[in-house]
Amino acid sequence: MKTKYRFIIAIVGLIAIFPAMMQAQSYNTERTALTRFLTRMYNSAPFEGVKAVNDYDNNYLISVVVLDPAKYGNNTSTMSRVAGVKAMSQATRFFSGSKITADLIIKTTEDAEGESFTEMIETINENSIGFVKALEELTNFDNESNQKVYIYITDIANNQK
Repeated sequence: MKTKYRFIIAIVGLIAIFPAMMQAQSYNTERTALTRFLTRMYNSAPFEGVKAVNDYDNNYLISVVVLDPAKYGNNTSTMSRVAGVKAMSQATRFFSGSKITADLIIKTTEDAEGESFTEMIETINENSIGFVKALEELTNFDNESNQKVYIYITDIANNQK
């Protein structure tokens, strides 16, 4: 009698778990296909910054960051944190915009022999305020120049609300 109930419980459990397993495989398959597509897109025409990309059901914002490992001592943890901050900065500028101000200072000096020298100093400031929801690292890989390429992604619809 107990084995009959155990068998029924096992069958019901499998029936309940099966749809969840199928959806998880679908999500992973779609995410893997998107990752491969974006990697091919980058390799065919390298770029850095943000792009809007759409598939059949969703519109995504991708943020691509390229870092030189030599500058970070090949420390993958540090590079990952820096890439995340840069990606968030790029996405925030895309969604919220930014205010850019520039100042140009021209300084002319004359030496004792009567020759004048001109020095130009340009200062550019950019300010942006905003928040990006759910920016996640989709993939990272090495490009042809041995630099590390990070691709971050977020659903545009989630950030428009």
